[in-house]
Amino acid sequence: MENIRKKILLFADWFEPGYKAGGPIRSCVHFVHQMKDRYQIYVITTDRDLNDSAPYANVEADNWIEYDKGVKVFYCSPQYISWAHIKKQVRTIGPDFIYLNSMYSRYFSIYPLLIKKLGIISSKIVLAPRGMLKDSAVQFKSTKKKFFLAAFRQLGLHRFTHFHATDKTEETDVKKYFGNNVQVTMASNFPGIIKDYPGSIVKNANELSVVFIGRLHPVKNLDFLLRAIKPVKGDVTLTIVGNTEDEAYVNKCKSIINDFSAQIQVRFAGEIPNSQVGKIIALHHIFALPTQGENFGHAIFEALAAGKPVLISDQTPWRQLEKAKAGWDISLQTPEQFTMALQQAVDLDQAAYEVVSRGAWQFVRQFVQQTELKTAYNNIFS
Repeated sequence: MENIRKKILLFADWFEPGYKAGGPIRSCVHFVHQMKDRYQIYVITTDRDLNDSAPYANVEADNWIEYDKGVKVFYCSPQYISWAHIKKQVRTIGPDFIYLNSMYSRYFSIYPLLIKKLGIISSKIVLAPRGMLKDSAVQFKSTKKKFFLAAFRQLGLHRFTHFHATDKTEETDVKKYFGNNVQVTMASNFPGIIKDYPGSIVKNANELSVVFIGRLHPVKNLDFLLRAIKPVKGDVTLTIVGNTEDEAYVNKCKSIINDFSAQIQVRFAGEIPNSQVGKIIALHHIFALPTQGENFGHAIFEALAAGKPVLISDQTPWRQLEKAKAGWDISLQTPEQFTMALQQAVDLDQAAYEVVSRGAWQFVRQFVQQTELKTAYNNIFS
């Protein structure tokens, strides 16, 4: 049975044990674990994490290694990332499907697409934009991205590409750039595992601990959160977890913090491995991320699964949170509503907090139970 399973070759700029690229890595890892029983999966990725100059410790590069039963990974060193090598690997594997996890990656999206365009392979191409077609994402380095998207259409690459959209908004974005006749299937990212309700931590009225997890980049909107926190009355602590991707932006955020009252304490925790994310979430009352756009939001999912109400923008798939007593999803056009939500969270006593803590966990548990994701993915890869 092993040798008749169809092959999926997944291209991803970063993969486990990497964690600095955030959600896209978790999306790929969850996909591999969920699909490995039905397909033979190969992953081609880089041998180092986002912005790192050194390779992963104790990971063999430039060779196929057994990652899991039915899964092999090739960690490319910089000298191995080339047109010739990628073409050789694709032809050697002969995948039924090539799964691309970026719109703009030169080596891991553009090269495979051109290999298909030139008729070198017959593999079906599936491309997951991973939120990169959102207006909030295209606005950064917009000239290069718009040039690429125009070239993508001009070369007709969209005509043989099956797009994987993770929500209705992304499906709309795909059609916006590539036309209504493009092939696109909607299927949410595979979530993590939901465990039993973990219970709530101690919560006194007039105090709140908040955790922010995300890249320190304008798209994640940390400065927006800081401005929303500033007027809040009560003892507030904010822990910021993420890599300093934009030094000027971080300095801008620190200048806002400098004007905070003594009642608001802020700690920059830096980067942490994915294995430690759950532990740091567990120490806080709520999770906050007023992002300009997420196509899933793995950290949001993890916070909800930990029984933590979330305060997020309305630019994610996680909606109607307040109705479910699971948190708040608020328009970025109404920053005062973020401040009001934070004040509500500060004012919660133990009994009131336990209601929204359990509500958060029940909200995400229901999401997992209602989602027939494997059927949707099997429809894409068929």
